[in-house]
Amino acid sequence: MTLISRVLGLVRDIVIANLMGAGAAADLFFFANKIPNFLRRLFAEGAFAQAFVPVLTEYEKTQSRDQVKELISAVSGTLGSIVTIITILGVLGSSVITGLFGFGWFLEWWNDGPEAYKFVLASDMLKITFPYLWFITFTALSGAILNTLGKFAVAAFTPVFLNVAIIGCAIYVAPQLAQPEIGLAIGVFVGGLIQFLFQIPFLKKEKLLVKPSWQWHHPGVVKIRTLMIPALFGVSVSQINLLLDTFIASFLQTGSISWLYYSDRLLEFPLGLFGIAIATVILPSLSSSHVNQSPQAFAKTLDWGIRTVCFLGFPAMLGLMVLAEPMLRVLFMRGEFDIQDVSMSAMSLWAYASGLLSFMLVKVLAPGYYSRQDTRTPVKFGIIAMVSNMVLNIIFAIPLGYVGLAIATSLSATLNAGLLWFGLYKSGVYQVQKQSIAVLIRIIASGLVMAAALLYMTPNLVMWTGFSLLESAMQLLALIVAGVLIYLVSNFIFGLRLHHFKVSR
Repeated sequence: MTLISRVLGLVRDIVIANLMGAGAAADLFFFANKIPNFLRRLFAEGAFAQAFVPVLTEYEKTQSRDQVKELISAVSGTLGSIVTIITILGVLGSSVITGLFGFGWFLEWWNDGPEAYKFVLASDMLKITFPYLWFITFTALSGAILNTLGKFAVAAFTPVFLNVAIIGCAIYVAPQLAQPEIGLAIGVFVGGLIQFLFQIPFLKKEKLLVKPSWQWHHPGVVKIRTLMIPALFGVSVSQINLLLDTFIASFLQTGSISWLYYSDRLLEFPLGLFGIAIATVILPSLSSSHVNQSPQAFAKTLDWGIRTVCFLGFPAMLGLMVLAEPMLRVLFMRGEFDIQDVSMSAMSLWAYASGLLSFMLVKVLAPGYYSRQDTRTPVKFGIIAMVSNMVLNIIFAIPLGYVGLAIATSLSATLNAGLLWFGLYKSGVYQVQKQSIAVLIRIIASGLVMAAALLYMTPNLVMWTGFSLLESAMQLLALIVAGVLIYLVSNFIFGLRLHHFKVSR
């Protein structure tokens, strides 16, 4: 299900690239879409899920069904009221938010500059996209409930509707408007509404569709918000870094935000498919092991997550770096997206891809804390990473522009992953097994063999431009298949087997 959602996400980005390329219109839409997505990480599947799932798991294990329903009612009513207020304020104060995070555009507007329209248009689009926060918050709540019950498919499939809605509006609505980017903003609104409505029948089937009620002092709500408040800072680290990138990029050349976006979207495909998917699966399992006071099962589950994410993430990282330009050429180079945009996006993709494994490990290591209802430690590490990113932004952005922003993001993610791992190791929660070390050595060796082979087989960008779209697509597909086969065969030769990825009990 996650794969379907990620594939449609790529299709959506292809349609957007064809419609708007990497110009001012694309920059403004990506900005208007990024703000509610930032808050989504705080109030929806980010901090909220990490605080809610362990508490709900505890209630499922130790309390009656009626008490579970009461918890869901209290959480939905309390969280829903807060998010409703924030959504209203966001719509009404869209100009203030745009001025804060798109300060370069605000200065143009304030000084009646030639690009003053960017500030006005971004503010208008934000009014349309901001309600997405309200829809996705309740969608995340129901998704967390279903995931806790082991119903992963529903929550994994739900993002498909957002992608379908944006694609539909890009094809049928945007061309009819004087400003096509407005059509994409409408797609975000419609997609959020459909996602919200989709999960309601599944909650009703589980008899967990209850009437929301305001219960600020409910014991479960108190516990969740106690866990959630520090988690807000933890999960917001990467998002704040991205917003800081957007803030700085608003001062850079037109197209910087778009180039960063397209490269980030290619990064998000393996990150979402492997990293977030594995993290989603292991969080309830880790929470259950903690509740059942089974530290051995906890450590083995976490170790399995790390081994698996390295097995999938390391070759994905190398593959993205080697095939950056061909992928961007095949996926996006049509319509308004030209060869210059390919080259510019490829440079930021190289920088982002170098941190892919770190991004994945953060997603897998963080549940090792949240499942034990420890949200303070990852927050501390996250703040350190965030501060380092700010410093690195200043160091790299001045000489390297938008590429420097991507480098800083990757380096701070690596620091965050390292701190999370060391914290688990130091506390004795996770101990690296000898088997895992041997597995990682085999993975690294196989990945390097694959990368060397791909470098040898891949034509340069000049040759790619001479291929037709079909020829480029077939060539890229052949390279990806060859890379996968070389990686798997190399692992087999080096002694890696399926039993290395089983959770032993």
